[in-house]
Amino acid sequence: MRTLLFFDLPSVTKTDHREYSKFLKFIKSKGFVMMQESVYTKLSLNETIVDSTIKEIKDKLPKDGVISVLTITEKQFTSIKHLLGEINMDVIISDDKVVKL
Repeated sequence: MRTLLFFDLPSVTKTDHREYSKFLKFIKSKGFVMMQESVYTKLSLNETIVDSTIKEIKDKLPKDGVISVLTITEKQFTSIKHLLGEINMDVIISDDKVVKL
């Protein structure tokens, strides 16, 4: 399963920048990798891990902005069509059941 995290956080004041940096550091520590700006993805083995991750994110939400989460299967994720630009090689794209790093 893949958890896709989309966010749009304000970055007007110094406090906004601090909150943005703090949130970004947190999601990276939880295993999310950038797919493109403000879109991060995490590979999860099952729904229990996805639910746990979403709960942890809810506990660390910044006070302002928009944050959305979408969970899809690995098969759905591999069907993404890249129309322009290069694929970020930090993101593993595979429909194999086991991925070795």
